[in-house]
Amino acid sequence: MSTTAQDNANAGEEEDQPNLRDYDLSRPLDTRRGMRTGLTSYGDAHFSLFLRKVFIKALGYSEDALSRPIIGIANTYSALNPCHANAPQLIDAVKRGVQLNGGLAVEFPTISLHESFAAPTSMFLRNLMSMDTEEMIMAQPVDAVVLVGGCDKTTPAQLMGGISANKPILHLVTGPMMPGSHRGVRIGACTDCRNNWASYRAGVIDIEEIAALNEELAPTAGTCGVMGTASTMACILVGLGLMPFKGATAPAVSSARLRIAEETGANAVKIIAAGEKLKPQALLSRESFLNAITVLQAIGGSTNAVVHIMAIINRHPKLAGTITLDTFDEIGRHTPLLVDLKPSGANYMSDFHNSGGMAALLQELRPILHLDALTITGKTLGEALDSQRIIPVPQHLRCIQPFDEPLYPRSSLVVLRGNLAPGGAVMKASASKDRRLLRHSGPAVVFTGSADLARRIDDEELEVTEDSVLVLQNIGPVGNPGMPEAGLVPIPRKLAARGVTDMLRVSDGRMSGTAGGTIVLHVSPEAADPESVLGVVRDGDVVTCDVEKRVLRVEISDEEIERRRVDRRREVVGEGSEHPWKARERMRGYRGLYMREVNQADQGADFDFLRAGFER
Repeated sequence: MSTTAQDNANAGEEEDQPNLRDYDLSRPLDTRRGMRTGLTSYGDAHFSLFLRKVFIKALGYSEDALSRPIIGIANTYSALNPCHANAPQLIDAVKRGVQLNGGLAVEFPTISLHESFAAPTSMFLRNLMSMDTEEMIMAQPVDAVVLVGGCDKTTPAQLMGGISANKPILHLVTGPMMPGSHRGVRIGACTDCRNNWASYRAGVIDIEEIAALNEELAPTAGTCGVMGTASTMACILVGLGLMPFKGATAPAVSSARLRIAEETGANAVKIIAAGEKLKPQALLSRESFLNAITVLQAIGGSTNAVVHIMAIINRHPKLAGTITLDTFDEIGRHTPLLVDLKPSGANYMSDFHNSGGMAALLQELRPILHLDALTITGKTLGEALDSQRIIPVPQHLRCIQPFDEPLYPRSSLVVLRGNLAPGGAVMKASASKDRRLLRHSGPAVVFTGSADLARRIDDEELEVTEDSVLVLQNIGPVGNPGMPEAGLVPIPRKLAARGVTDMLRVSDGRMSGTAGGTIVLHVSPEAADPESVLGVVRDGDVVTCDVEKRVLRVEISDEEIERRRVDRRREVVGEGSEHPWKARERMRGYRGLYMREVNQADQGADFDFLRAGFER
């Protein structure tokens, strides 16, 4: 047979059997879609594809299945993560949505993080999870990815990695748990965990009662059922346009959550046709993030979200550096608190969902939103809201206030600056339990770290009054890796027993989004930094906080501050120092990487080399 005849015969066979094209050495492979993307490097692309198909067929896939758009599903299920206990059911529903729309769904595992099952903190592992997510998205032949997450650090880690990888991504959160009941009163993790523990410490409830409460505070699977970090990040994902309106609030154990999962799978197939337009670096604009920050202020969201949003923004090549802590404060000044949920209010996420959820909230916020921002459906936010049917709920039955009748007029979260926090600090003013403390000066009672705090906070001899300012040092990104949620410094037991429920507290650490009080967090630079002013504050120094003026300062002279800094530098970086700032130079493994590369809270506590501007 002539060469021409053979070529014609081969062409005919390829027409009948399209899979033969993958092995036609005379044709270059189109590696933009499906199984052909991200081929393993063997020096021969056709052989790489041949070998990949050898092994994937071991799982029983047909050529027809392998020719479909491939939707990856990042599976963060873990037996040590009750927030994600429903992930297997959600993944089944996502697969159904994918396959009903002509795609092939393939799940793959990534790191799973839970707040109570990660030492020293889940925040210590957030950046590692982001790297895991980014690399798995990049390394595997997926056309789009559904990121199944929920617990506090999971969703920001996934979005950080997703933006860096820049393949189409859709978020699916596991959803909030339902509230429990104790003595006929609704309770739920984790605001009520902290409030009841404080009552137990104060002697208001006994050991039998705290044990009984332990059985009811988390009665179902799902994330905390208040406006903690998990719920805050879920609402922010809707504000960014990355999830359906109902995606933030539907309870974890509801049938609605499964329908959202199916819808997410269907959307994952549909967005592939949009090409570059719906990849995260194109989809997410500055206006998208301004909307997200508006949502954060309106829900009285977790202060942790400020750190996460800064890390996420600084992964975006076009937006890094364009949004700062001051942006959060500027938006807060004209954004009212509208959602009556714990810890700033009284209700639970199930109430928010039953009040109309994010669609109802965004309609109230419509006058101050950027409605031209794009969503993952391809519609603008304004178009998506126009097409959303919202069932009216009588005002006395809903926990969303009208725009002109807010719970708190503005600035639920504020940014403070001054000599104590030149890089900034954050406070959830709306969660203050004693509003007098929003403008307060008092003598510092200083704790040099978590261990010192635990050792002395309940000491009867501790020189402290309700007017004191409790200052906790060395729980920042480097000082205590992962910035533990220890910023909610407990009220000294002897004061709690007298009925004191709030004091001004200042630290370089974080606080659970479910907690409340007059608490200044994320002081930057952190105390471990030899240049930090927080690190040289001493007992008796007068600390002033004025929320209206956005001021946080220590009332000592610049000369005295510099004199103390000189001594501090000698202590921290001198020869033979065991201080973390110095000791990190010789640390191994991930801990060493974290300690050397993590940046400060005002930058997102990300690794510098992961920020936009570095090449892959």
